[in-house]
Amino acid sequence: MGSVLQRRAAGAHRLLLSLYPRPSGLAAARRHKSWALPASLVRWGGLVGGRWVEAPAVFPVQDPASGEELGRVADCGAAEAREAVRAAHDAGAAWGRLPAKERSVRLRRWYELMVENKDELARIITAENGKPLKEAQGEILYSASFLDWFAEEARRVYGDIIPASAKDRRILVLKQPVGVAAIITPWNFPSAMITRKVGAALAAGCTVVVKPAEDTPLSALALGELANQAGIPAGVYNVVPCSRQQTSAVGEVLCTDPLVAKISFTGSTATGKILLKHAAGTVKRVSMELGGHAPFIVFDSANVDRAVAGALASKYRNSGQTCVCTNRFLVQKGIHDKFVEKFAKAIEGELRVGSGFDENTTQGPLINEKAVEKVERHINDAVSQGASIVTGGRRHSLGKNFFEPTLLSNVTTKMLCTQEETFGPLAPVIKFDTEEEAIAIANTANVGLAGYFYSQDPAQIWRVAEQLEVGMVGVNEGIISSVESPFGGVKQSGLGREGSKYGIDEYLEIKYVCIGGL
Repeated sequence: MGSVLQRRAAGAHRLLLSLYPRPSGLAAARRHKSWALPASLVRWGGLVGGRWVEAPAVFPVQDPASGEELGRVADCGAAEAREAVRAAHDAGAAWGRLPAKERSVRLRRWYELMVENKDELARIITAENGKPLKEAQGEILYSASFLDWFAEEARRVYGDIIPASAKDRRILVLKQPVGVAAIITPWNFPSAMITRKVGAALAAGCTVVVKPAEDTPLSALALGELANQAGIPAGVYNVVPCSRQQTSAVGEVLCTDPLVAKISFTGSTATGKILLKHAAGTVKRVSMELGGHAPFIVFDSANVDRAVAGALASKYRNSGQTCVCTNRFLVQKGIHDKFVEKFAKAIEGELRVGSGFDENTTQGPLINEKAVEKVERHINDAVSQGASIVTGGRRHSLGKNFFEPTLLSNVTTKMLCTQEETFGPLAPVIKFDTEEEAIAIANTANVGLAGYFYSQDPAQIWRVAEQLEVGMVGVNEGIISSVESPFGGVKQSGLGREGSKYGIDEYLEIKYVCIGGL
């Protein structure tokens, strides 16, 4: 494999020159200096065994706001994926045997480099994902925090000693790394979804192969450059970017190669089920963070102003493109009209649609036109069944991927927007009568990632928090993600937990050792 990687590394310079076309004419004139991708971190090849490698083909990465091509990335296929798995496997023994303190030091250095380069990393996210620069900067700090957290957790992987029933025996429990982990991540948080998985994996002593989303590969590759600078050994962190056309082939390799011991995936429930089928053949460990359909319940006892603020944050962050975004608002009849009125005023007064590089923007573009079409389909279906558009409801004049933040009232549970995850800036409001009715509606979904509710009744808070069939509950709070908290869902929203003290367990095997004849 070394000779193959050397040949590919030798072509990396040619790759940089040929794959990244210089903007010219109108495109160059439109690009503000602050929009420029940071040359120190932008890479266009895959990262295999510590080397930047090319592939037989390339695929374009586009700015979703303008449609402008940012550059072309190596389109890795099954062969490159197998090489990356082999590189990770070859590096695994030495990395796993390193003292936990040494792994901790290198993860901490990686964290420090992310913080030092936070502005450059944020520009990459905004360029390829479209989210407002302030949100991108927040994501980088959130992303880096997982490296910081798991740098500490690396030194807290404790085994156990169990009293034996026989006096000449001793029973020990060891925790050891599972091995090579395949990390498959989405485009909506192109940095944080990687470090939340990779931080835990590397802390545990595993090595990884990352397959980033085809829309946002540059963030994964920038993390690779910083990993190299941080002294993460060659082969411990590998990246195989690929186009949508190659995704199936690369995904199949990562899920079926016997050298891969663990799969961690964030994405749709439908794709997760396909990966689970592939993984079953070699009985791999799996973590799945899949689709959500979060309810947001506002009871009559709620502080309406706080509920509106929480609703705005929960629904419209990243233009509604997060797995824990509220998808269904359930508002009790006693305060329904007041909530809808204040929510509409907040949407119209506080949200600004625009380019992510505009400092006044709170709502960037959706990732692509297909995402816009789904929002339109949900709105049209709801209106055809009697829903009312309170505000928004149309594509924005800025471009094909921009959509107005939208609020619907008179919504029923028969409408598509209450049955499917929209993944866009659409807030449908359902009026309900009783607590029991709200819980029944919330729990009808076959997924259960996050749920939110607002109430000032202590007894009700306990009842509802315990009865909601979700993995995470926000009580009088619209933003719940944090590095210290276990992230994950129930039902068809996935398997396992990420972040927190529990996250590292996903990458560890428990080994029982019995010592006899003592």
